[in-house]
This record gives sequence, C-alpha cells and structure tokens, in this order.
Amino acid sequence: MTTVTSQEIALFRSQLADDLGAMEALDLIEDCEGDLEDAAMTLAIKAGQEPERANAEWLDALARKWRAVICEQEFRDNLLNGSITEMMAHLQTMPTFPKILATPVLIYILKQGVNNFCEPLDALK
Repeated sequence: MTTVTSQEIALFRSQLADDLGAMEALDLIEDCEGDLEDAAMTLAIKAGQEPERANAEWLDALARKWRAVICEQEFRDNLLNGSITEMMAHLQTMPTFPKILATPVLIYILKQGVNNFCEPLDALK
C-alpha cells in the first residue's frame, strides 16, 4: 500500500488548485485515508475502466504503461523537484490517458522515486 500523508495532499492541492479533476482525486485519496491504490481503483471504476488486478499491481501497471511519456527529460526535472503541474497538463493533452487517474499515477511515481521509476528507460540509452 502506498500512503499519502495529509501534508503531501496539502502540497499537491496547492500545486493543482486550478484543476478540478485533480482536486476530486485528492479528495478521494483523503477519503481513503491516504491509501493511493484504493483511491486510484475507485477513480478507475468511475472512469469506466475495469481493473482486473489487485489494487497495488494495477496502479503500478498503469504507471509503467505510461513510463516513456512520464520520464521524458523535459518533465522529469520538474518531477524530481516534486512539481507535477506541467506533467499533469501534458497528460491532459493525451486522448488515451485516463485523465482522472493522472493525479494518483503521478503521486505514485513520486512516492516510488522518479529516478527509480525511470531507471529501466535510462538503461536503454
């Protein structure tokens, strides 16, 4: 289980105050007592997806599916500094990305460690 603290939620709220979808996701994470996987699963079902794996595995698989996009250098530096605003905006432009899941996916990556998450791609360079 990946837990998001109330302090972390407050920090993300300050970064994403203008994004109603992100606010909804953060509210749900808070309602799930910081359990990121539970919140992501609820959001996925709301978005019409039917996750067929355990919560933790499903969120990890979704994040990995988008690894090439998320680890692009132009956004990676912001993520390393804990800022998800620009990457959120970038994901919103992608028609196949489930927009309501952008917040939990990016928080998950920050909690895993950006460099750790992107390492498999770095090995290919």
